[in-house]
Amino acid sequence: MKTDIFCDIADLSQIRKFNKKSIVKGFTTNPSLMRKAGAKNYKKYSKQILKICKNKPVSLEVFADSQKSMIEQGIKINNWGKNVYVKLPVVNSKNKFTGTVITKLNKRGIKLNITAVYSAKQTKKILKNINKKTKVIISIFAGRAADVGKDPVPEFIESIKLAKEFKNVKILWASVREPYNYLQAKQLNCNIVTIPPAIIEKIEKFGKSFDKLTLETVRTFLIDSKKSNFKI
Repeated sequence: MKTDIFCDIADLSQIRKFNKKSIVKGFTTNPSLMRKAGAKNYKKYSKQILKICKNKPVSLEVFADSQKSMIEQGIKINNWGKNVYVKLPVVNSKNKFTGTVITKLNKRGIKLNITAVYSAKQTKKILKNINKKTKVIISIFAGRAADVGKDPVPEFIESIKLAKEFKNVKILWASVREPYNYLQAKQLNCNIVTIPPAIIEKIEKFGKSFDKLTLETVRTFLIDSKKSNFKI
């Protein structure tokens, strides 16, 4: 199975650059990345992104906390472009499962990217709230799970197994920490992996031999020691 790379980004100049890369099949954003990129008006900024990315899927996130407001925001965001996936969290800040939001938007034929998922148990709940027609991405946060000493791999294996009967559902490996995570996602048969720009550039350089890496490392150390004028 092919594992598509989505670029996790909000900076417009970087989006222009990475949209030209054939290795990049789509884009994901979130309010944190938008704020960091200097966005002042969410709708206006999102539309600027969509103007650049006309033919690749773009996930744009709701930022409401009540289920009613999430539904309202989801409907509005969906209308911004045909390639939009409405991104929404699996729970709100009060830890309430967003099942009502998922069901209502899904029934309207709105493509969803359900985010902040960590377990197969959450995947199972999501699958119970969707149809088998409208496209749904389930984003499982591998890196953040690993950051706190949890192994995300069993959750992916079980989630992929659960989603097999849903041809409209894709499992996404989120919160990549290093280029090797891309290979892990591929080995697990994840449909998508979201990767920040700097790591995508490293993936493009895959294929160097251990001998070449050794030589490059030794030469870097030698150059740095000469620049430092170190003496023993």
